[in-house]
Formats: sequence, structure tokens, C-alpha cells
Amino acid sequence: MSLQNHLAQLERRHQALEREIQECRLHPSTDAARIAELKKKKLTIRDEIEKLRSPAPSTIH
Repeated sequence: MSLQNHLAQLERRHQALEREIQECRLHPSTDAARIAELKKKKLTIRDEIEKLRSPAPSTIH
């Protein structure tokens, strides 16, 4: 899988989690722990996206 495809897949998962979080917030019966779990997954994906987008640090000798 190319880097661009992987990034696109991660971005789709990130957006899907955002929609799921919004849906959960609309239903008062949703457990707060469930929302926290979804947010944690979303942040993990965001961190992975940022890591892949940032240039690799150059090594200076």
C-alpha cells in the first residue's frame, strides 16, 4: 500500500470516528466511557497521520 493510500485510509477512519462520536453525543444513553474510547482511537489515528505527514528528521554527522 502506498503512503498516500494509507494516509487516505487513516483519514477516512478518523472521519468515521468523528461521525460516530457525534452520533453518540446525540443519544443520552451512550456511556461516557464509550465516547472517551472513541476519542482516544481518533487521537491515535490523528497522531499516526501527523507522523506520516511530517518529514523524517535528517541525521547530521
